[in-house]
Amino acid sequence: MFTGKSILVTGGTGTFGKKFTERILSAYPEIERLVIFSRDELKQSEMSYRFPEEKFPQLRLFIGDVRDKERLYRAMEGVDVVVHSAALKQVPACEYNPFEAIKTNILGAQNVIEAAIDRGVKKVVALSTDKAAAPINLYGATKLCSDKLFVAANNFKGNREIKFSVVRYGNVMGSRGSVIPYFLKKRADGVIPITDERMTRFNITIEEGVELVLYALEHMWGGEIFVPKIPSYRITDLAEAIAPGCRREIVGIRAGEKLHEEMITETDSLNTIELTKYYVILPSAQLWDVKEFIGAFGGKPCAPGFKYSSDTNNDWLGVETIRELIKRHLDPLCLA
Repeated sequence: MFTGKSILVTGGTGTFGKKFTERILSAYPEIERLVIFSRDELKQSEMSYRFPEEKFPQLRLFIGDVRDKERLYRAMEGVDVVVHSAALKQVPACEYNPFEAIKTNILGAQNVIEAAIDRGVKKVVALSTDKAAAPINLYGATKLCSDKLFVAANNFKGNREIKFSVVRYGNVMGSRGSVIPYFLKKRADGVIPITDERMTRFNITIEEGVELVLYALEHMWGGEIFVPKIPSYRITDLAEAIAPGCRREIVGIRAGEKLHEEMITETDSLNTIELTKYYVILPSAQLWDVKEFIGAFGGKPCAPGFKYSSDTNNDWLGVETIRELIKRHLDPLCLA
């Protein structure tokens, strides 16, 4: 799939970008270039030590911001595939700095789309979030706008051979700013702050997130939103897995936070196809033959009234499973 191709990753020094880079350089050594596009020079420097030039000559580190269309245009010269993972993601920060979130998450998405079209890119996959489904906070709202932009980009690409699709998934286990590192830190204080004992969340490992992007790049027709079938956990089970001896303090739900997350709303389900490992939300404006798409993938339409929510999920992580996943994907000694 990537032989002789050039790939650009926006936000390439983040949790996803680093794992994606590791996977691409190890599994696809025949690529022409892997361009890491991000605004953080320190993180790029750290990546250069982790992936030294003498061993990975395909890697390029490109300082830039998705808010800067001209810089994106320059970075995409000769690029075949773009994975767009750059975003402002912290819910409280986006609530307090709404215009900054809009500039990066919405206007930045538009810049990526236009630069990709103008530069002759063939495939673009954008990363989304469960918070974009029926959003109640600004981060989710900006990511919903971003999703709409990438889906609609297939309508105005003209006669260019380019496809735009989206992948949407839940909380990445151990990602920066997420609840697991926070609980691990608070464990030392002997008190774990719980927003609400009823709270549930989806869970995905970063490796599964990378697999989803690779699946989308290989199978995309353009305009789909790919959603993985992943387990949920209860916040109380997470607290028990990380800090079984600690006291729990109920602190209340933060501004912009939900009790339960959705990845497919009941309205979305009207255009959703179920595959073996994934759901696919089809574009509402028909871009290709849906029956042909279903036939190609062996999928089936979702039942009327279906929604994919963390509290009604059929797949749940128990305390011991959560603990083993944390040891496997973060640090074997972190729960010692």
